[in-house]
Amino acid sequence: MFLCASVVTYVATAGNYRQQYKDLKGDRDSLSKRATDLTGQINKKIEENQKLNTRLSSEIATLNTSLNKLQGELRNVQREKASLDQKVQSWVSITQNLTETTDKQRQQFEKTLTELNTAKAQQVKERKELNETTASLIEKMAIIETLDAKNKRLLEERTELQDRLDKILWPRGEQAAAPAPVTPEKHEPAQPVRQPRFITRDISLQGLVTGVDMKHSMASISIGAADGVREGMLLHVTRGENFICDIKVIDVDTEEAVGVLQLVQQPPRIGDNVSTNL
Repeated sequence: MFLCASVVTYVATAGNYRQQYKDLKGDRDSLSKRATDLTGQINKKIEENQKLNTRLSSEIATLNTSLNKLQGELRNVQREKASLDQKVQSWVSITQNLTETTDKQRQQFEKTLTELNTAKAQQVKERKELNETTASLIEKMAIIETLDAKNKRLLEERTELQDRLDKILWPRGEQAAAPAPVTPEKHEPAQPVRQPRFITRDISLQGLVTGVDMKHSMASISIGAADGVREGMLLHVTRGENFICDIKVIDVDTEEAVGVLQLVQQPPRIGDNVSTNL
C-alpha cells in the first residue's frame, strides 16, 4: 500500500511538473519572442540614435562653423565700434568746439545787433533833428524872404517918397538931405545892431495866442501892426492869474505877429491872453 501510495503520489507529482514545464516553456517562448522584439526595437532605436547623432554632429559642426564666422564678424563689429566710438568722441569734441564758436559768434552778433540798433536809433534821432532843423531853416528862410520882401517894399516906398519929396522941394530950390545910415560905416569888424527897446507899458495892447510851435519855440498872436505891435516888442502870455511865458516879436503883419518864446514856465496854448502889461 505504501508503494502504491508512493506511485500515485509520484504520478500525480510528475503530472504537475509536466504541466508546469509546459507553462514555463510557453512563458519562456513568449519572453524569448518579446526579447527578440525588444532587441529589434532597441537596434532600431540605436540605429535611429546613430542617425540622429550623425545629423546632430553635422548640425553642430555647421553651427560651430557659423559660430566661428559670427565670432569673427563680432570681432570685426567690435573693431568697427571702437573706431566709430573714437570718431564719435572726435565729433563730440568738434561739436563742442563748434558750439563754443557758435555761442561766441552769437554773442558777437547780439553785440553787433545792439550796436546796430543803437546806431539806427541815433540815426533816427539825428534824422529827426535834421528834419526839425530843416523845417526850422525853411521856416526861418520863409521869414527871411518875408523880411526881404518887406525891405524891398520899404525901399521902393522910400524911393517913391524921395521922388515925391524931390518934386515938392525942387520948385522951391531946396533939396532933401541925404539919408544917414542907421549903422555908420567903419573899418572895424561889423558889430551886431542893438534892437531898440520899446516902452510898451503905455501902449497897453491885449490879444490872444493863435498858434504855438514848441519845436521851434515860436508862437503867433492875434494883434499886429494895425494895433501898434512892432518888431522887438516883448509881450507877456498869461492864463488866468498864472504867468506862462514872454513872446519877443520878430515878424509883424497887419493883423497878426510872430515871436520867439522866452522865460517859458509852461507851454503856451491857443487862447492864452497876450498883453504888454502884466
